[in-house]
Amino acid sequence: MPPENEYRWATEGHPIKVAVRRTGLTPHAIRIWEKRYNAVSPRRTATNRRLYSDDDIERLLLLRRATLAGHNIGQVANVPTDALRTLLDKDEFPLSAPARPPAEPVESSPQPHLDAALHAVEQLNASALQDALAQAGVALSQPVLIEQVVTPLMRRIGDLWQDGQLRVAHEHLASSVVRTFLGNRLANASLPASAPRLIVATPAGQIHELGALIVAVTAASAGWQITYLGADLPTEEIAGAAHQNSARAVALSLIYPGNDPHLTAELRNLRQGLPEGMPLLVGGRATEHYQAVLDAIGAVRIRDLPHLRASLVTLRYPGVQNP
Repeated sequence: MPPENEYRWATEGHPIKVAVRRTGLTPHAIRIWEKRYNAVSPRRTATNRRLYSDDDIERLLLLRRATLAGHNIGQVANVPTDALRTLLDKDEFPLSAPARPPAEPVESSPQPHLDAALHAVEQLNASALQDALAQAGVALSQPVLIEQVVTPLMRRIGDLWQDGQLRVAHEHLASSVVRTFLGNRLANASLPASAPRLIVATPAGQIHELGALIVAVTAASAGWQITYLGADLPTEEIAGAAHQNSARAVALSLIYPGNDPHLTAELRNLRQGLPEGMPLLVGGRATEHYQAVLDAIGAVRIRDLPHLRASLVTLRYPGVQNP
């Protein structure tokens, strides 16, 4: 007969399927966090089945929130649960999370994940691409995932398509899978109601959406509540959303085309429609073609994702200095 406490765990503990459902993590992520980082220590039955307590479930949820905020699991896995809860509840985690070295070295290079994703695209294998991105999402911090896997993946696919080495079908498959992957990460971001609100969209005529999604996911990981409006939106709708949601700022992605004769007027109209002094952040490959109007309306031209994160921190915490 098992001891009394073992019987209690066998009847009250949660198997991994329940842990997956309650935390939103994959079984692979839970096992890696347990084995590699000692993030939780589930009990086991006599038949070696893992059983997760309610405390384990809460800890996994807190760690998931921390990783969505941009922290590598290796840095936060050993932070005490009470400290995690306090930092996240006070919305202080993005700036004050204690950094701890991982139990063993974290994979230092995102290159294997990028290679696996590109190979999946070349094979027109959506399932393999989904798996490659999911594994990268577990192994890498959010900034590294976005900047060194997702962004270069889409850039490389575009280059290969222009060179004739990939077909339109390859680009469409990759865009579809990446769009869903980023959308899920954005939907799963858990932030306090007190977090500042950012409107993210592309203006009318700008139909490429992935740049805006990348901005939205990056901002969410930096602690911003996101109102994501998607692509090709009239500027009066963007301004209306900023007013209705009492946004702190608006971010636009300009990818293609770079010679839209109507966009200059659209950007001027947006500035007039926004609350006075509201920051307007504009990034993407096409911004260089609209530099004159961006300067005229006082928009901040975002050079890259590190610049975006630095700008968001400055807006959110005016006293914090960025390198």
